[in-house]
Amino acid sequence: MKALLLGGGRPLWFLAQTLARKGHAVTVVSRDAHECAHFANRVAATIVHGDATDPGLLEDAGARSAQLVLAAMANDADNLVACQVAQRWFAVPRVIALVNDPDNQEVFAALGVQAISTVVTVASLVEQRVTIDQVTNLIPAADGRVTLTEITLEEQNTAVGRRVVELGLPRDALIAVITRAEQTIVPRGETQLQVGDRVLLVALPESHPAALRLLTTNGG
Repeated sequence: MKALLLGGGRPLWFLAQTLARKGHAVTVVSRDAHECAHFANRVAATIVHGDATDPGLLEDAGARSAQLVLAAMANDADNLVACQVAQRWFAVPRVIALVNDPDNQEVFAALGVQAISTVVTVASLVEQRVTIDQVTNLIPAADGRVTLTEITLEEQNTAVGRRVVELGLPRDALIAVITRAEQTIVPRGETQLQVGDRVLLVALPESHPAALRLLTTNGG
């Protein structure tokens, strides 16, 4: 996969490094000349210094052949413009914007840009008293209409030892896959959950908090 990452900050550079290590072709476009120089010899990626909202610069950076554009700049308006340019000018099949202001998430979605708010994600986890370590993946899919979450069940979770049918999951939530040691299980109602199970939860956004709470609530 060829990925364009737009913006700066250490999380973005670490993401670039992670994708590159997995064999993806990564290009980072950043306005910060100091960051570009600092990471040039530390990240196995093509680094472009410039304004990621400039269509000409995006073309030079390889937008026409990119499969993914992730915009993570400090200004939400810049992220929206960059994503729309990637979609409309270069037909990039997947564009994602990280929004700094959670209120902008719906605006981006209305304009056809998939938006992820880290603030909303972390706040949801805090409100549900779920540790970040236990939830290893929290990924919006289908343009944000579905959430995929991977949860590692711990000994104190009340879901451990119960059958899937006994959990009382919301109607719009289901356990799609359980990974147990080296075994992959497509669960049925009678499947019993065990300590250490990695559970893939698929849910609509409105059902996700309740489903997550059922899987991660600790016993008294």
